[in-house]
Amino acid sequence: MLKPLKVGIAGLGTVGAGVVKLLAAQAELIAARAGRPVVVTAVSARDRTRERGVKLDGPTWHDDAVALAQDPDVDVVVELIGGAEGKAKALAQAAIAAGKDFVTANKALLAVHGAALARAAEANRVTIAYEAAVAGGIPVVKALREGLAANRVSRVAGILNGTCNYILTVMREEKRDFAEVLAEAQALGYAEADPSFDIDGVDAAHKLAILAGLAFGARIGFESLHIEGIRRVSAIDIAFARELGYRIKLLGIAEQTGAGISLRVHPAMVPERKPIATVDGVFNAVLLEGDFSGPVFLRGRGAGEGPTASAVVADLIDLARGIRVPVWGMAESALAQAHIAPITELNGAYFLRLSVVDQPGVLADVTAILRDHGISLESMLQHGRAPGEAVPIVLVTHETHEAAVNAALARIAALPAVLEPPALIRIEPQ
Repeated sequence: MLKPLKVGIAGLGTVGAGVVKLLAAQAELIAARAGRPVVVTAVSARDRTRERGVKLDGPTWHDDAVALAQDPDVDVVVELIGGAEGKAKALAQAAIAAGKDFVTANKALLAVHGAALARAAEANRVTIAYEAAVAGGIPVVKALREGLAANRVSRVAGILNGTCNYILTVMREEKRDFAEVLAEAQALGYAEADPSFDIDGVDAAHKLAILAGLAFGARIGFESLHIEGIRRVSAIDIAFARELGYRIKLLGIAEQTGAGISLRVHPAMVPERKPIATVDGVFNAVLLEGDFSGPVFLRGRGAGEGPTASAVVADLIDLARGIRVPVWGMAESALAQAHIAPITELNGAYFLRLSVVDQPGVLADVTAILRDHGISLESMLQHGRAPGEAVPIVLVTHETHEAAVNAALARIAALPAVLEPPALIRIEPQ
């Protein structure tokens, strides 16, 4: 058997400890599949005294994570610190400069600095592996970069954040409001104390930027993504969605359009019969559409110790075997500069919810504005009457142009009988 692959791990939180645990528990199986042992020879974390549930008396301890990259007893650096800047970025740069392969679960780092890191990795002839950065235990990076390598991929769409999916699932199943379910998710550990990255769509957007770069062979500027979270999704929206035959999901969508690449994260109405609508709780799912493969649907746990550690170790086994793939599936110099279509160029159907004073003429005013902007309606829902009081009205449009919808809603919001900003949720056929 060949000499061991020596691994240095920076970051010993849930995932880092999980990687150490997995490498120990499955050592014989991993060695057989890798062709040689994979062993942890060095670690780094902020607190040496913290109990992590794993034995750490063997590896060399580095208080400075960046020093891990200089350790001569490390072949591969595994970064599990997180964040686009600071120690994580410095460690990536140091590992690549030292000629060491780099494995990461850090979606923010790759979404923001992926192109520059890829150029550096090619110049230093090292590999960056990041299966764990997107959708946890789902092998979507390998599916895109290797399994669908012969295809032109036209569309990637998925549930990329388990926290949001859990919240929306509980809201639907238990008919509860967002704030209440979020608080419960925090108490259960499904949401962070500061949940902004999750519920505002940023986490899903980081993952989508990576998938889009792989799918389209393009340099994706993270700032070009359209990002909306789930803060404004209400229990009443979910109830109306059910009545109309939809479920609301936070989706990340990247697709080729006539106006360029559309890159967007937002809540969406998905028909109940579609596979992605049935993915509930903390699970993730990704739909890939290749020109020769057709649609490929992947579903699994998108986060957590076991699934994410599994993805990290899968990358280590590839490296132990000598399997090396370009960071973005092709040389960085071969990547196209993406032309991003603004969200205002989107065409589709829309769910619009208004809170209005129940009085004669309100609907006539609303429909007149929609007519002025060339928007036709497929259906309308209003339950009961409460003359002089606030009532919700739901309008479902036929396919139309987002810019027209935005212009119409601005006028509708200014009507005296409209009591709060209209809610808009895009309808995705999936």
